[in-house]
Amino acid sequence: MDKKVIITIGRQFGSGGREIGQKLSEKLGISFYDKELLAMASKESGLCEEIFQLHDEKPTNSFLYSLVMDTYSMSYASQHYVDMPINQKVFLAQFDSIKKLAEKESCVIVGRCADYALEDRDDMVSIFIHSDMDTRIKRISESYNLKNNAAKDLIIKTDKKRANYYNYYTNKKWGDSRSYHMCINSNILGIDKTVDVIIDYIQEKFK
Repeated sequence: MDKKVIITIGRQFGSGGREIGQKLSEKLGISFYDKELLAMASKESGLCEEIFQLHDEKPTNSFLYSLVMDTYSMSYASQHYVDMPINQKVFLAQFDSIKKLAEKESCVIVGRCADYALEDRDDMVSIFIHSDMDTRIKRISESYNLKNNAAKDLIIKTDKKRANYYNYYTNKKWGDSRSYHMCINSNILGIDKTVDVIIDYIQEKFK
């Protein structure tokens, strides 16, 4: 694209949101960030990357767990993050990394409240990808080699963690159409046509 754009993608587990994000980045010729954000935030904050992996889109309210993890992270923490609970350190470190990325380049960012971190930017488009349960069960059972019941259980638990994380750190509701510029059911169009619809929307928005 000629104009700078940051696309943030929220997604139900098994909806194909990550694949859609990757294809968007390829078609638009821009960078893609998902798990890569964890390593980036770790390097910039001085916090251990394993802590980011443990807290990835998972809010933790356990005082004992936070106390143990705070002790574990003390030798890695920069001065900027010292006087905070570990979950706040992780969130703010990712928040800072997302903002730096948006200043630097056009990109696709998956999850991690990126739409909230960048909500004041005119060049940001927030997308939420959802799909019906049967399609998601099929995709997850094939991807993780799980039986259907186990796949459904994993979907429900993962969606709950993502929703709790998003709702905990933002002033919006995960999956609510009012929280995003566009919500789309990937099951109706399929992955490739969903990508095309999003690109059409972006081009219309920024023309």
